[in-house]
Amino acid sequence: MPKRRFGPHKFSFSQSHSAKLSYGYNSRMNVGKSGYRVFSANSTTACTELAKRITERLGVELGKSVVYQEANRETRVDVKESVRGQDIFIIQTIPRDVNTAIMELLIMAYALKTSCAQNIIGVIPYFPYSKQCKMRKRGSIVCKLLASMLAKAGLTHIITMDLHQKEIQGFFTFPVDNLRASPFLIQYIQEEIPDYRNAVIVAKSPSAAKRAQSFAERLRLGLAVMHGEPQCSESDMADGRNSPPAVRTSTGPPGLELPLMMAKEKPPITVVGDVGGRIAIIVDDIIDDVEDFVAAAEILKERGAYKIYIMATHGLLSAEAPRLIEESAIDEVVVTNTVPHEVQKLQCPKIKTVDVSMILAEAIRRIHNGESMAYLFRNIAVDD
Repeated sequence: MPKRRFGPHKFSFSQSHSAKLSYGYNSRMNVGKSGYRVFSANSTTACTELAKRITERLGVELGKSVVYQEANRETRVDVKESVRGQDIFIIQTIPRDVNTAIMELLIMAYALKTSCAQNIIGVIPYFPYSKQCKMRKRGSIVCKLLASMLAKAGLTHIITMDLHQKEIQGFFTFPVDNLRASPFLIQYIQEEIPDYRNAVIVAKSPSAAKRAQSFAERLRLGLAVMHGEPQCSESDMADGRNSPPAVRTSTGPPGLELPLMMAKEKPPITVVGDVGGRIAIIVDDIIDDVEDFVAAAEILKERGAYKIYIMATHGLLSAEAPRLIEESAIDEVVVTNTVPHEVQKLQCPKIKTVDVSMILAEAIRRIHNGESMAYLFRNIAVDD
């Protein structure tokens, strides 16, 4: 009799206990799988402004973490809450100290990876080193190196905006969503530039003609292209094929005579298109050193343009850019808040900001919910 009572009782207890454990485990897993956190990897207050705007739009709080530099300039990251089994979004805006920002992002991603986060998505509106995406003589493709480092640190996805070259997406071994800022800039033109119908979209160089053509077609405006530069342009050096000297040098074996390549000669700046009596709007993806933009504005003024605007996604505005803009013929420089530039705005009132936190927040929401991103790319052509 005791054995008969003990047998069923043991079986009943084991079954009930197993069911409770299973239910509790599944419940916890469901909560973790459906949750997400948004962190900022910046150690400076100015760089967290975009992260705060995004979290406000999402209706969530910014994740609790501490990012700081020790006395020896080493970066330390402490995550102050559990991230196990959750989707984690790291918002990293790039200040002037680019290399420190990269280390902050790498260390935070690795900390979240070792804390068992399910997915780690980097939200990097301006992707650093994007100009170093082609081989230059004995240099290296630094952008490819950075992509490998991010993957090794634990990132599984990246949200960025207006990569310098769209082909950079091929450097990554995980998905990359390259959002566009052009809808926000076009809206600014339509709402904030009086008489924009009398404007002409200007490409500062032939390499920027496709972007300018996209703006012109959407706004139903004319197009002008500037050709020739006073100094060597970045586009001329990007692929490593700098003009060789005109002097024939013999470094090969005897009898080997290669055809002589004529040296390139930069013509003076010319404008293909009519800008007389019009508003000139120069569009580009990055505005950093502004000497080329200032020179272009002077040429456009000479050709009869009575107002000059510059529209760019990423306003790095390094070195003496605010002072040069203030003293130039440029009337207004419009950039998005992918890069913090509040200090530059205080130095130059001509600099205006367009907020793109809306599209970044919507991208985060759609990726977490597993929804299609097609809505964010509607009417986006291959050349945009």
